Amino acid sequence: MEQNRRHRPVTRRLAGTALALAAAGGLLLTGCGAADHGSRGSANGSKADGGFPAPAPAAPTRGSGQRRDGADGDPAPSPDYLSTFALDVDTASYGYTRRLLDEGRRPDPSAVRPEEFVNSFRQDYPRPDGNGFTVTVDGARTGAGHWSLVRVGLATRPARSDDERPPAALTFVVDVSGSMEEPGRLDLARQSLNAMTDRLRDDDSVALVAFSDRAERVLPMTRLGGHRGRVHDAIDSLQAQQSTNLGAGVETGYATAVDGLRKNATNRVVLISDALANTGDTDPDSILERVSTARREHGITLFGVGVGSDYGDALMERLADRGDGHTAYVSDPAGAREVFVDQLPRNVDLTARDAKAQVAFDPATVAEFRLIGYDDRRVADQDFRDDRVDGGEVGPGHTVTALYAVRTRPGAEGHLATATVRWLDPATRAPHEQSGELEAGALTASVWRASPRFQVTATAAYFADALRYRRLPDAPGLATLADQAARLAEQTEDKDVRNLWRAVREAAGMHAPATD
Repeated sequence: MEQNRRHRPVTRRLAGTALALAAAGGLLLTGCGAADHGSRGSANGSKADGGFPAPAPAAPTRGSGQRRDGADGDPAPSPDYLSTFALDVDTASYGYTRRLLDEGRRPDPSAVRPEEFVNSFRQDYPRPDGNGFTVTVDGARTGAGHWSLVRVGLATRPARSDDERPPAALTFVVDVSGSMEEPGRLDLARQSLNAMTDRLRDDDSVALVAFSDRAERVLPMTRLGGHRGRVHDAIDSLQAQQSTNLGAGVETGYATAVDGLRKNATNRVVLISDALANTGDTDPDSILERVSTARREHGITLFGVGVGSDYGDALMERLADRGDGHTAYVSDPAGAREVFVDQLPRNVDLTARDAKAQVAFDPATVAEFRLIGYDDRRVADQDFRDDRVDGGEVGPGHTVTALYAVRTRPGAEGHLATATVRWLDPATRAPHEQSGELEAGALTASVWRASPRFQVTATAAYFADALRYRRLPDAPGLATLADQAARLAEQTEDKDVRNLWRAVREAAGMHAPATD
C-alpha cells in the first residue's frame, strides 16, 4: 500500500474574483426522486487524464492558466477549490461514543470522527446495477451568513443473495489477552463467531488465530462443509490469558490467510480486539509493513471489530485505514449479531478498490468550504487520479456520505459544485469514474425543511461537532438538537435514529428513556 500524501487544510477561502463558468458539454443525470435536492449521474464534459471528465468544468481563477496534458482545451481546475479524500465506511467512533454516553462518560474529542457518525445511518440514495457507485449531491441552507450544508452521497449496489456472492476465506484474529476477560469482550466474540459459523456457506472457509503475549494458529484455513463442529470446537477453546501483543496477532493472522489463500474468493482478515496493545510492536504502520506483501500482492483486506468499555479506538482505526479495510464497534449481543451474522457474511465481497472522491466547488458561487470529518482520509488533490495512492475499499450494500459546510457568495446563482468518485474494479483493477452536480438554486431553504434523511445526516454531524467542541456555523445547541432528533425518530420510525436521539439527550445531561 502506498503511503498517502495527506491534504490537511480544513477550511479554504476561494479567490474573490473568478472568470465565467466555461461551457463543457451536458451532464447526463439519472432520474431524481421527489425528495431529492440535487443531481446525480456522470459528467460528459471536458476530458482529463485517462479520458475521464474533469471533476470541475470551471474556468480557473485569475492568474491560473495551466491545462491538463491530453485535455480537449479546458483548463485544469484550480487547486484552491478542490477537496479530495479516500472513502471510508467506518462506524466504530459512533458506536463507542454511544457506549460511553450510556455509561455516563463523555468521549475524548480526539476519538470523535464525524464521518463515522454520519455513516452510521441509512440513506435513501439510488443504487447502481453493477459495481461502482451512484453519486447524489444535495444541500440546504443553515441560517444566517450564507452558510449551507452540502451532502455528497455515494452508494454501491445491493448485496447479492447468499448463494450469488463469491466464496469467502476469512481469518479471524482474536485477542485473548487478560483485558478480554471482562464481560462483553471475549465471551461476546465467541458467541458471535459461533453464530457466524452457522450462517456461512459450506464452500466458505475460516481460520482462527489467537493472541495474547504471543500468537497461536488455533485452526488453519478450513472449509465449513462437513467441518463446522471442528470450527465450533476451536472457537470454544479460546480463553483469556496474559498481555496484548497485537502486532504478533496481525502478523500471524496474515500469514495464516496467505497459507490458506483461495483464488476467486474474498480473502479477509477479521481482527477482534479491545486494541489495548501493551506488548511487542504497537505502531500500526510498522505492524502492517511486516505484512505488506500479503496486502499488496494478494489483496487481503482487514476488518477491525472493537469490543470493550475501554477500547483502543485510535489504534484500531489506523490499522484498518492502512490495512485497506474498515472498523465497527460492538457492545452487546444485538450489535454483534448485526455485524457478524447479518452484515459480514452478506458483504464479504468488494465492489470497489482504492475509491476516492473529489469535490470541485465553483469559485463564482462559493466563497469558502469546510469538509466535516475525514481528517485522516485527506488525499492531495493532484493524487486523485494517481492509482498508486491508496483509497478506500467498499463493499456492496454500503453508502458513503460526506458533508461540507459551504459559504456561498451573496446572490449566488448557477453551478455550485461537482462531485466525482473514482475507483478500481475489484477484479480487473480498471479505473472508473462517476459524477454528480449541484446548482445553487437547488439548495433547500432550511436544513430542517430538507428530506428526513438529510436532516438525520445533519443531526449526526452537528452532534459529533458538539462533542469535539468545534462549532460549525449556525450549529444548534445539544438541547435543541435533541428536540430535532426526537422529531426525526418519530417521523422516520427508525430505531437507529431513536438511539441517536437518546445519545444526544444523554450528552446534553438529560434523562433518556431506556434503550429498546
